[in-house]
Amino acid sequence: MSDDETERTVKLTDPRTLRAYAHPLRMRLIGLLRTEGPMTATQAAAQLDDNVPNCSFHLRQLAKYGLAERAPGADGRERPWRATAQTTSWDDDSDDPAMRSAADELNSVLLGGFMQRAQDYLAVRGDEPAEWRAAAGFSDALLHVTAAELRQLTEEIEALLARYDQRLTDPATRPPGSRAVQLIQLAVPRGPHDRGAETAHG
Repeated sequence: MSDDETERTVKLTDPRTLRAYAHPLRMRLIGLLRTEGPMTATQAAAQLDDNVPNCSFHLRQLAKYGLAERAPGADGRERPWRATAQTTSWDDDSDDPAMRSAADELNSVLLGGFMQRAQDYLAVRGDEPAEWRAAAGFSDALLHVTAAELRQLTEEIEALLARYDQRLTDPATRPPGSRAVQLIQLAVPRGPHDRGAETAHG
């Protein structure tokens, strides 16, 4: 599979695969392959400040579950790895207790990574140019919406972000002065589920 043939999304559909992906280093490795392109375990270890055997093991595990694969390389001694897709998805609405438990475990690891990324930014924020300090940051909004409205809002946000998709894979489309920015989306209901109100409006 060439770089141009990389799939948009790989979907995780069983508890075993969800739990296999729910590992901080594996998520960081996939993120690195997606943003930096194919690389060897040695190169990945240097980028992530980890050791080569550990990165090599987890890359093989990612390959086992269809998230990474070997890519052609100039050096036959150590061929690079590549991600098989640009994003990973899974369902959070399963009625299967095993799937719900595995999805919760994966979401917990994902949230931990998001929080660490935010903490890392705060640690260096003072060194950022003023224009970037003004543009970046944290905010929140409290909405009163139905589940259907929240899903629609999420789809609208995803459509807006899709305008920048080409820049992920084609550096030539990135304007001067641009840099990688991670937008973190959290949609978290507050308070208990009011089934009476749902019935009254249903």
